[in-house]
Amino acid sequence: METEILTAEIPPELAGQRLDQALAEIFPDFSRSKLQAWIKAGLARVDGAVSSSKHKVFGGEQVELHAELEELGDAEAQDIPLTVVYEDEAILIVDKPAGLVVHPAAGHPDGTLQNALLHHAPQLATVPRAGIVHRIDKDTSGLLMVAKTLRAHKSLVDQLQERSIHREYLALAQGYLTAGGTVDAPIGRHPRDRKRYAVREDGKEAVTHYRIAERLPGHTLLRVKLETGRTHQIRVHMAYLHHPLLGDPVYGGRLKTLPGGNEALAAALRAFKRQGLHAETLGLEHPDSGEWLEWQSDLPADMAELLDALRAAA
Repeated sequence: METEILTAEIPPELAGQRLDQALAEIFPDFSRSKLQAWIKAGLARVDGAVSSSKHKVFGGEQVELHAELEELGDAEAQDIPLTVVYEDEAILIVDKPAGLVVHPAAGHPDGTLQNALLHHAPQLATVPRAGIVHRIDKDTSGLLMVAKTLRAHKSLVDQLQERSIHREYLALAQGYLTAGGTVDAPIGRHPRDRKRYAVREDGKEAVTHYRIAERLPGHTLLRVKLETGRTHQIRVHMAYLHHPLLGDPVYGGRLKTLPGGNEALAAALRAFKRQGLHAETLGLEHPDSGEWLEWQSDLPADMAELLDALRAAA
């Protein structure tokens, strides 16, 4: 069994909590029982000293966690083609095609990105969720980051929580938006349909920034920047603005016919069977070197062809 040393400083807002509670907040990918077992075994030190799970923290202490790496038992390696745009010892950046599920789940027990990653880099079997620290929906294409070590995993999770990761999407919204803006509206489970999400007062904070990239017949191409990363966030927020994404089967409603009777364009719109959303840009601070790195992904063929058809109709 391999061991990786993770370090962190206990933030002031956790003052008064038990050590196991504080570590569960700092290292959310490990279960409370796992952390308690490591604390009991002397694998978690506070300011260099072995402590108990009941030890109260004050904030500002330095924690050193000797995490024992165990292989995942819920996913197997599968030889599935991957488009890797960057890889080193710490991180891996993948350009995910539309149609590929990220994690195994009910209805998709295998054939996922996680299965592909375990084949590509077997050491990911010892990293939580095979190193996947964020996800994009099955029918969204584009860039996704993967941590290859626990140290990198914690760094990327921290950057996500600090909102310093740069994630920009191209989104094709229905209708005409007159200007860019920001949607600051909390998101939670839909009150009646548990498979959907909705804007609701008791939801989690969700902030989406958008600006107009191009005006097209009956549609607006947007550049969307995520400040938070809630499930279906862009899709829910655009539907909340009454400009759902083209092709969105959950939040998009019925496809609207365009005036002018352009049959070629109408056929192209009907043929696009997924939400018009592409994770185009991803930027982050490298977990080891601290260098800022950024990548861009070209539009996939189906979305590029649809935009060409819209431009031609203009």
